[in-house]
Amino acid sequence: MKIVKSIKEMQKISTALKRKGKIIGFVPTMGYLHQGHLSLIKLAKKKSDVVVVSIFVNPLQFGPKEDFKRYPRDLKRDTSLARQAGCNILFVPSQRQMYPERYTSYVNVEKLSDTLEGKFRTGHFKGVATVVAKLFNIVQPDLAFFGQKDAQQVVIIQKMVQDLNFNLKIIVGSTIRDPSGLALSSRNSYLAEDERKTASVLFQSLLKAKSIIEQGERNSSKVIHEMEKMILSQPKTIIDYIGITDSQTLEPLEKISGEVLITMAVYVGSTRLIDNLKIKVK
Repeated sequence: MKIVKSIKEMQKISTALKRKGKIIGFVPTMGYLHQGHLSLIKLAKKKSDVVVVSIFVNPLQFGPKEDFKRYPRDLKRDTSLARQAGCNILFVPSQRQMYPERYTSYVNVEKLSDTLEGKFRTGHFKGVATVVAKLFNIVQPDLAFFGQKDAQQVVIIQKMVQDLNFNLKIIVGSTIRDPSGLALSSRNSYLAEDERKTASVLFQSLLKAKSIIEQGERNSSKVIHEMEKMILSQPKTIIDYIGITDSQTLEPLEKISGEVLITMAVYVGSTRLIDNLKIKVK
């Protein structure tokens, strides 16, 4: 595995690979890798000739009161895990390289970025879209791999790729969960042992919603109310939002039909967690 820190070197390597007809698979991450990331790297290995993994904690997607400074970082550990999972090139740019002095260019996917997470984290998806667009231009992938856990992010990136004519395909990997059902996330490291147990209620509430819908309930408000009761029955939980939306437009649905995305953000203690479930309703 080769470690690359220079944007120009990464672009030079990618250009040479493409001239040879190699398929480049790309997994962008903010590091502190877990099995969710590793599953994407392994998927990329199956579908690509060369796998590039980036590690960059992107300051643009953190709000002023969010956890940028304390976001977990462990490059030595990440390097070992990425190598074991099948990464060929680990791209680790510096903040100064990605956002040099007087940097003023941004990408904003309107409407999709203003709902759900976007309502609570102003500018978050502008930061996500900007860094992903930059990384696509640097790495020049044929395939890019994202996890379903960040469902709204996936929809926004897919729309950006379509609107800005990026010549690549987005592949979405399944959400990876621990035995309790908790979706794997780098932020899970913030949870105390009792909070980890409590956090399993997020997935349990999603399964409850699925069950209620399968039993015939089509009123979104009623489904959300049942989810809220279940989550708030647990200690130290605060709900930011629960949404039931169209899976592609992210428009809220009063009546549940078609392919539906159920999303949520919940504080367990001081840790903010997100989760989602996509279901098809006849």
